Parts: sequence; structure tokens; C-alpha cells
Amino acid sequence: MKIRVGVQIVPQHTTWDEFEKAILAVDQGGFDTLFTWDHFYPLYGQPGDPMHPPDAPALDLPHLGDHFECYTLLSAMAVLTKKVEFGALVTCNTYRNPQLLADMARTIDHISRGRFILGIGSGWFERDYQEYGYEFGTAGERLKKLDANMPIITERLKKLTPPPVRQPMPIMIGGGGEKVTLRIVAQQADIWNGYGTPDEMRHKNAVLDEWCAKVGRDPQKIERSMIVDSRAFSALSDDQARAQLDAFLQAGVTHFIYSVQTPFQLEDAQRILRWREAKA
Repeated sequence: MKIRVGVQIVPQHTTWDEFEKAILAVDQGGFDTLFTWDHFYPLYGQPGDPMHPPDAPALDLPHLGDHFECYTLLSAMAVLTKKVEFGALVTCNTYRNPQLLADMARTIDHISRGRFILGIGSGWFERDYQEYGYEFGTAGERLKKLDANMPIITERLKKLTPPPVRQPMPIMIGGGGEKVTLRIVAQQADIWNGYGTPDEMRHKNAVLDEWCAKVGRDPQKIERSMIVDSRAFSALSDDQARAQLDAFLQAGVTHFIYSVQTPFQLEDAQRILRWREAKA
């Protein structure tokens, strides 16, 4: 069983110099993957705040806090890094034309010499849509668009010249909806990214396996990843942290992604690396 450890560098409340330093630290720090996110404004907090859970309130005003755009950052990450696989956790499907998104992803993949992961999801942050003029709609409508766009993206990737360096380019889909999202994962993804307790992740993994059986996909072909709740994880002792990681591993998770924002401290992410070394 291959265990991978990644870091998500959150591009809010930061400068480019700080962000660049963090990218290089992850690339040189023994991690497997590096991610950023696809938003236009800070989602929460102020500089130095730990990662909030998904239901934490966002800032009241969109202009409070510095922030950078995702795909411009990904191009820079492709040049700056040399080792890690990287991508967005995750791209919002409806921010870009799917044909164009495929071409952007292919180009970044070549810049990085084949280390790009195309992470994608249906989108959820209403402020981004309102401020940039996208139609927000309902969660169900956004999922239908993701379902419709995934075949368009994969077909365009096959048509591009030159094609992506890796064949096929790895696709990560984020989200835990059991009726639609996990079905799309079973059909289209190489990596699934979820969030929850060990019991919740075990349940979602079982549902994903069921969808794989229904669509004729080998469930072993889909890597199971999750965002580590950095606020909760940082409060654990070393023994507690190891026990929690063991529980997630037993629940089927093999790719652990630790999310940090400025000042981009990696000590807790390094605890996950040490846990993996001990397991090996």
C-alpha cells in the first residue's frame, strides 16, 4: 500500500514572496504532492489563523485580505517545483470553459514535465460567483454541469497536440455526495478527495466502491485522499496523531493532504511524513 503525503498552500492573507518560499519548502521537504485552491477571495480568518472546518463562516466582505488567482499560481508552481506532483484542490468546474480548462491543464503539465494533477469539483463559494459574474444556481445544477463537462474535458485532452505528458493525466475529483459526485468519481477520476471522520470516510469509500461496481470500474484504480483538519490535528499529541492517521488508513485513505496558510508552518505536515516513515 503506497501512502502519499501532500500539502495545500492556501493563497490568502499572503504575499507572493511568502507563497513562493512555501512552495519551495514543500518541494524540497520530501512531500509527494502540492495543492492550492481555486477561489477569488479569502474564505476565512486572518493571517496566522489555523485552517477552519468547511462550515466556518467566511469573511463578511470580499475585499478583506490579500488573495491570488489559482491557475496563474499553478503555472508558477510548474516552473518553481521539480519533484512534487501538484494541482488545484480543486478547480471550480464552472469558472472556465471546459475545452479551455483542458488546454490550460495540458500546457501546465508540459511546463512541469508531467507532474500536473487536474483537480476539479462542482464549486460552492457563492461570493466568487457573484463578484465575477458567474451564474451560481443550485448545488444540483452545478453537479449536472460537472457531470456534463467531465467527458468534454477528457475528450479535449485526447485531441490536444501535443497531448499531456502523462497518459492519461491524473484527474482528482473533490466532494462527497453519494448519489451524484461519487458516481462521477467512479466514472472519471483517478483520485477522490473527501473530508470527514474515519467512520465517515470508511462509509464514503464503501459507497464509492459500490459505484465502481455499477459502472464497471476497478475500485483499486482510484486513490482515496483527504484534507487533514489542521486546526484539530495541530492540537493532538504525537501518539494521538499517529492513532488518528492509523484510523484513516484503516478507513481506506492513503493520500493525506495537510492545508496551511501564512505563515505556512510545515511542522505538523512533517509529523505525517514521520508517521509514514514509521509505517514503512
